[in-house]
Amino acid sequence: MTRVKHCGITSLDDASAAVEAGAWALGLNFWPRSARSCDPGAAVGIARALRRRVEICGIFVNQPIEEIAALAEEVPLSMVQLHGDEGPSFCSEVARRTGARVLKAAGIASRADLQALQAFRNVDFHLVDARVPGLRGGTGQTVDWDLIASRRSPVPLVLSGGLTPDNVAEAITRVRPYAVDVASGTESASGVKDHALLRAFSEAVAAVEVAA
Repeated sequence: MTRVKHCGITSLDDASAAVEAGAWALGLNFWPRSARSCDPGAAVGIARALRRRVEICGIFVNQPIEEIAALAEEVPLSMVQLHGDEGPSFCSEVARRTGARVLKAAGIASRADLQALQAFRNVDFHLVDARVPGLRGGTGQTVDWDLIASRRSPVPLVLSGGLTPDNVAEAITRVRPYAVDVASGTESASGVKDHALLRAFSEAVAAVEVAA
């Protein structure tokens, strides 16, 4: 079954609702410039309550490895998502320093973007998102699913970018990712989840598997 990563979680209430809806992973954004930035204290509470039931993923954008390692230990994190311009060696060092699995995220607008992601062979997951100048995810814009479907890599794929309860079934059918990632598509406001949409999203994902 395609897994679901709920991103942009900022509160224990929303985190618990996502887990009850069947989340595989929770994305906690530690990039200060994000509208969905998660307070480290809240992140610790979320992890303490739920880490035995779900992956706790910290999201970082071009931040120092010391900061990443410190938060990975404090929260603690089981996954680290690198959503900036980090290179393959930086990703490997994050894995070594934290012991967490690493997702390398990339905005994809062309075949060249997709090819560039192939340099990251030693990460645990590739996450693809729409490429929007000046923004780092959570844009509500979809990526070209047919382009992503042409990808050839043994690294498991997490599909992001403008997914909602209404379009996620088609996205899964066309791309067949390991997991799907949703932020704005299940929100009532930036960083605030609509619990009915959380459930609807998970139900739409599960329905694809039943149909298959």
